[in-house]
Amino acid sequence: MNTGSDEPGEVAVASDKTETSGAQSEQGLGSKAPAFIKARRMLHLSWQVGVFIIGLAVVGAGIVMLPLPGPGWVVIFGGMAIWATEFVWAQLVLRWTKRKVTEAAQKALDPEVRRRNIILTSIGLVIVAVIVGVYLYRFGFEMPWNIKDQ
Repeated sequence: MNTGSDEPGEVAVASDKTETSGAQSEQGLGSKAPAFIKARRMLHLSWQVGVFIIGLAVVGAGIVMLPLPGPGWVVIFGGMAIWATEFVWAQLVLRWTKRKVTEAAQKALDPEVRRRNIILTSIGLVIVAVIVGVYLYRFGFEMPWNIKDQ
Protein backbone atom coordinates (compact mmCIF):
# COMPACT_ATOMS: atom_id res chain seq x y z
CA MET A 1 0.00 0.00 0.00
CA ASN A 2 1.41 3.36 -1.01
CA THR A 3 0.79 6.23 1.39
CA GLY A 4 3.47 8.73 0.47
CA SER A 5 3.36 9.47 -3.25
CA ASP A 6 1.86 8.60 -6.61
CA GLU A 7 4.88 6.57 -7.65
CA PRO A 8 4.50 2.79 -7.25
CA GLY A 9 6.90 1.17 -4.79
CA GLU A 10 7.80 4.46 -3.08
CA VAL A 11 7.30 4.72 0.67
CA ALA A 12 6.62 7.88 2.66
CA VAL A 13 9.42 8.87 5.04
CA ALA A 14 9.11 11.54 7.71
CA SER A 15 11.61 14.33 7.27
CA ASP A 16 13.72 15.23 10.30
CA LYS A 17 14.58 18.69 8.96
CA THR A 18 12.72 21.79 10.04
CA GLU A 19 13.10 25.35 8.83
CA THR A 20 13.98 27.99 11.37
CA SER A 21 14.32 31.58 10.22
CA GLY A 22 15.33 30.61 6.71
CA ALA A 23 18.11 28.22 7.72
CA GLN A 24 17.94 24.43 7.70
CA SER A 25 18.64 22.78 11.05
CA GLU A 26 18.73 19.08 11.84
CA GLN A 27 16.42 18.04 14.65
CA GLY A 28 16.09 14.29 14.74
CA LEU A 29 13.14 12.66 16.39
CA GLY A 30 13.64 9.99 19.00
CA SER A 31 15.67 9.29 22.09
CA LYS A 32 18.42 11.67 23.17
CA ALA A 33 19.83 9.10 25.59
CA PRO A 34 23.59 8.45 25.46
CA ALA A 35 24.72 5.69 23.07
CA PHE A 36 25.79 3.28 25.84
CA ILE A 37 22.26 3.45 27.30
CA LYS A 38 20.61 2.92 23.92
CA ALA A 39 22.84 -0.11 23.28
CA ARG A 40 21.36 -2.04 26.21
CA ARG A 41 17.62 -2.68 25.95
CA MET A 42 16.83 -3.02 29.67
CA LEU A 43 18.95 0.01 30.55
CA HIS A 44 17.25 2.04 27.84
CA LEU A 45 13.80 0.94 29.02
CA SER A 46 14.73 1.90 32.59
CA TRP A 47 15.99 5.26 31.31
CA GLN A 48 12.68 5.87 29.51
CA VAL A 49 10.66 4.94 32.61
CA GLY A 50 12.79 7.34 34.69
CA VAL A 51 12.37 10.17 32.17
CA PHE A 52 8.62 9.52 32.04
CA ILE A 53 8.28 9.60 35.84
CA ILE A 54 10.33 12.80 36.19
CA GLY A 55 8.38 14.46 33.36
CA LEU A 56 5.11 13.32 34.93
CA ALA A 57 6.12 14.83 38.29
CA VAL A 58 7.00 18.15 36.64
CA VAL A 59 3.78 18.23 34.58
CA GLY A 60 1.80 17.31 37.70
CA ALA A 61 3.42 20.17 39.63
CA GLY A 62 2.54 22.51 36.75
CA ILE A 63 -1.08 21.37 36.82
CA VAL A 64 -1.19 22.03 40.56
CA MET A 65 0.24 25.51 39.94
CA LEU A 66 -2.53 26.44 37.49
CA PRO A 67 -5.05 27.41 40.18
CA LEU A 68 -2.36 28.15 42.79
CA PRO A 69 0.35 30.82 42.64
CA GLY A 70 3.17 29.81 40.37
CA PRO A 71 4.18 29.59 36.72
CA GLY A 72 1.87 26.67 35.88
CA TRP A 73 2.06 26.69 32.07
CA VAL A 74 5.81 27.24 32.06
CA VAL A 75 6.30 24.24 34.35
CA ILE A 76 3.95 22.10 32.24
CA PHE A 77 5.91 22.95 29.09
CA GLY A 78 9.12 22.19 31.02
CA GLY A 79 7.76 18.73 31.78
CA MET A 80 6.87 18.30 28.12
CA ALA A 81 10.45 19.27 27.24
CA ILE A 82 11.71 16.59 29.61
CA TRP A 83 9.47 14.03 27.92
CA ALA A 84 10.62 15.30 24.51
CA THR A 85 14.17 14.19 25.28
CA GLU A 86 12.94 10.61 25.04
CA PHE A 87 9.54 10.33 23.34
CA VAL A 88 8.66 11.23 19.75
CA TRP A 89 5.03 12.10 20.61
CA ALA A 90 6.23 14.74 23.09
CA GLN A 91 8.66 16.14 20.52
CA LEU A 92 5.83 16.52 18.02
CA VAL A 93 3.53 18.14 20.61
CA LEU A 94 6.31 20.55 21.61
CA ARG A 95 6.99 21.50 17.97
CA TRP A 96 3.27 22.10 17.37
CA THR A 97 3.04 24.19 20.56
CA LYS A 98 6.07 26.30 19.60
CA ARG A 99 4.59 26.90 16.15
CA LYS A 100 1.20 27.94 17.59
CA VAL A 101 2.79 30.24 20.20
CA THR A 102 4.87 31.92 17.48
CA GLU A 103 1.78 32.38 15.30
CA ALA A 104 -0.17 33.84 18.23
CA ALA A 105 2.65 36.24 19.08
CA GLN A 106 2.84 37.44 15.48
CA LYS A 107 -0.94 37.81 15.33
CA ALA A 108 -0.98 39.76 18.60
CA LEU A 109 1.46 42.29 17.14
CA ASP A 110 -0.91 43.04 14.25
CA PRO A 111 -2.17 46.64 14.75
CA GLU A 112 -5.75 45.71 13.89
CA VAL A 113 -5.81 42.88 16.43
CA ARG A 114 -4.18 45.10 19.07
CA ARG A 115 -6.78 47.82 18.50
CA ARG A 116 -9.59 45.28 18.82
CA ASN A 117 -8.10 43.85 22.03
CA ILE A 118 -7.74 47.33 23.55
CA ILE A 119 -11.35 48.15 22.69
CA LEU A 120 -12.64 44.87 24.17
CA THR A 121 -10.56 45.36 27.33
CA SER A 122 -11.86 48.90 27.71
CA ILE A 123 -15.48 47.73 27.32
CA GLY A 124 -14.87 44.99 29.89
CA LEU A 125 -13.39 47.47 32.37
CA VAL A 126 -16.37 49.83 31.90
CA ILE A 127 -18.80 46.95 32.56
CA VAL A 128 -16.90 45.96 35.73
CA ALA A 129 -16.83 49.60 36.89
CA VAL A 130 -20.61 49.90 36.37
CA ILE A 131 -21.26 46.68 38.33
CA VAL A 132 -19.01 47.85 41.19
CA GLY A 133 -20.69 51.28 41.13
CA VAL A 134 -24.18 49.76 41.34
CA TYR A 135 -23.08 47.50 44.20
CA LEU A 136 -21.55 50.40 46.13
CA TYR A 137 -24.64 52.58 45.52
CA ARG A 138 -26.99 49.85 46.70
CA PHE A 139 -25.04 48.41 49.67
CA GLY A 140 -22.22 50.85 50.39
CA PHE A 141 -18.78 49.58 51.25
CA GLU A 142 -20.03 46.37 52.87
CA MET A 143 -18.78 42.84 52.27
CA PRO A 144 -21.37 40.51 50.66
CA TRP A 145 -21.40 38.07 53.59
CA ASN A 146 -22.29 40.90 56.03
CA ILE A 147 -25.30 42.18 54.03
CA LYS A 148 -28.64 41.63 55.70
CA ASP A 149 -31.74 41.04 53.58
CA GLN A 150 -33.09 44.37 52.33
